[in-house]
Amino acid sequence: MRILRFDRGGTTLFAERRDGDGPPLVMVPGVMSDARSWRPVVDALNLPNPVIVLNRRGRLPSGPLGAGYSVRTEVDDLHYALDSVGEDMELFGWSYGGLIALEAATERSDLLSVVAYEPVSAPFGLNAIEPLRDALDNGDLDRAVEIVKRTAAGYSAEYLTALREDPVWPVLRPLTHPLADELAAINAHQPAWNRYADIKAPVTLLLGARNEDKPPYGTAFNALARALPQARIVRMSGQGHLAHTEAPDVLAKHLADVVAAQP
Repeated sequence: MRILRFDRGGTTLFAERRDGDGPPLVMVPGVMSDARSWRPVVDALNLPNPVIVLNRRGRLPSGPLGAGYSVRTEVDDLHYALDSVGEDMELFGWSYGGLIALEAATERSDLLSVVAYEPVSAPFGLNAIEPLRDALDNGDLDRAVEIVKRTAAGYSAEYLTALREDPVWPVLRPLTHPLADELAAINAHQPAWNRYADIKAPVTLLLGARNEDKPPYGTAFNALARALPQARIVRMSGQGHLAHTEAPDVLAKHLADVVAAQP
C-alpha cells in the first residue's frame, strides 16, 4: 500500500493505493469509515487492478470539511481525484460514498463501471443531527457513536453493548467528528434524480439482504434504485450495511465479479 496526496483548493486529501495492472478501482467510503477500514476488502479483492481508497475530507490524514461543506464539495473532491488518476476507471461507493459516486457518475464519461453499496440520500438521520452536535460540542465521542448507531442507523441496544466491547470502538470515536455536518449535507442535498438513468457506465447496486425494504438503509436504497432503472441489483445474502467489516471476503467477491465482467 502506498499513499497518494491530492491538493485541492487549499485542502489536502489522501488516499491509499494498492498497485496493480489494468484500470484502477477507486473506492469512496461513507461516514464512520476511512481508508484503513477498507483494507480487509482490498486485501480480499482477487483482482489484478490497482485499487485506490479515498480518505475523504474530515478524517485524518486528510484535511477538515471546511467552510461551506456540502455534497457538492465531496463530488468535486472525487472529480479531482479521478482526474488526477487520469485514465478509465471503475468506481465504487458505500453508503454516503455511494451517493457521492453516483452524483459524480452523472457528470463523467470515462467510467467503466459504477458500483454503489446501499447508497443513502435525504431524508437520512435527520433526528440524529442536533443530538450529535450536542455530544460533539461537549467532547463526548462515546455518546456520539451511540447516537449514530442507535438513532441514525437503527441498531439495537444489544448490538451497541457488544460494540462497546469490540476493539473497533476506539477506532469509531474519532470518526464521529465530521458526522453531524455530513448528515446535514446529505439532508440538504437534492440528488440528480433526472440524470441517474443517463449514467453512461454500467451500474450495479449492492443490497444487504437483511436490510431489504427496511429503514433506514433499505428504504434509502429503494429510492435510489427507482432512479436507476438500468441498474443491476445484487442482493448479498446474510449481509446488512457493514459487509466491509463483517464479511469483507463476500463484499470483495461481489465487487471483483463486477470489475472482471467489464470488457
